[in-house]
Amino acid sequence: MSETGTGEQIFANARIVLADRILEGHVQVVGGTIRSVDTGAVPAGAVDLEGDYLLPGLVELHTDHVEGHLAPRPRVRWNPVSAVVAHDAQIAASGITTVFDSLRVWPDKKAVGMDGDAPLLLEALATARAAGVLRADHLVHLRCEVATDTVVEDAAAIVAAHKVQLISLMDHTPGQRQFASTEHFRSYYKKKSGITDEELDVIVATRMDYHTRLARPNRQGLVALAHPNGIVLASHDDATPEHVAEAIGDGIAIAEFPTTVEAARLSHEAGIRVLMGAPNLVRGGSHTGNASAEDLARQGLLDILSSDYVPASLLWAPFDLTRRVPTISLPEAVRLVTKNPAEAASLSDRGEIAPGKRSDLVRVAMAGDIPVARAVWREGQRVA
Repeated sequence: MSETGTGEQIFANARIVLADRILEGHVQVVGGTIRSVDTGAVPAGAVDLEGDYLLPGLVELHTDHVEGHLAPRPRVRWNPVSAVVAHDAQIAASGITTVFDSLRVWPDKKAVGMDGDAPLLLEALATARAAGVLRADHLVHLRCEVATDTVVEDAAAIVAAHKVQLISLMDHTPGQRQFASTEHFRSYYKKKSGITDEELDVIVATRMDYHTRLARPNRQGLVALAHPNGIVLASHDDATPEHVAEAIGDGIAIAEFPTTVEAARLSHEAGIRVLMGAPNLVRGGSHTGNASAEDLARQGLLDILSSDYVPASLLWAPFDLTRRVPTISLPEAVRLVTKNPAEAASLSDRGEIAPGKRSDLVRVAMAGDIPVARAVWREGQRVA
């Protein structure tokens, strides 16, 4: 499934969602690359898309969905290659042709089930890629928890062994950013990980100590690791002007899930791309009570959408956004899940339907108000 298509294909009778408009016409693909986009007479041998939408393949920058396949229940571990392949199938079926698998670098021996499995999953991805069974293009996003003891050392070892395109700087210390209170932290991780109160007592005490001693030097170490290696940096859960000022100083390109409108506005004004969750949008708000993606879109502060924990939400969100905010056109909304994330991640070869770009394409039909990926191509090859 990893081979590039080599023949000519023409997709006709489509509503083609370009970066700036919708064009009723046809797209010619040769050798995995878009050759032309045109209207007029349909060439012989074209595939009739019957008036369906044709979108660029979606670009996902932050999904930890693979971890749910690896650990489907608290304290249950699945075969990692099987987990990766199942994750990949769902990603492709959701119209996502480029996915940054967000793998935790979260070294904490006391945090049972919370310390991440980046090396294990990277090896599983390499095995699946070598076997040619991956449908989507899988890239690497390391989610680095700064308030831990060996995060810089562990991240550096991964960067030395694997190609890493994105690093996010995270701090899930109780009382910081997403977790404004210790009780919020305890409730969230007890439900998510199934750990005991006694285990949480140790984790909370350790995390608060690590934050005081290690968070800032570890953040500086990760920034120093990323820039010379050409790795894009993202901040995570910024909430205050001080957080944004720190992000600006560190050369951050993407602000993931800012928890307040103020942090989103300051990031956007500084040229940092604001990324919010597509589930936040389609659900009508954050499930944790943080900033609303819809509100940010209305204010012109939303740059990128991520499926986060629901792959299907990335295709649903742009169509839903045009209904929620009628002043936003479908091409503008689709850019949030294609062109904008590709640009933010320095991927200039994809993210729009245009001559010379990769032929990553999604045929989309509507089931009532819900968009459905009827067919997906990556570099000209059908993958879903």
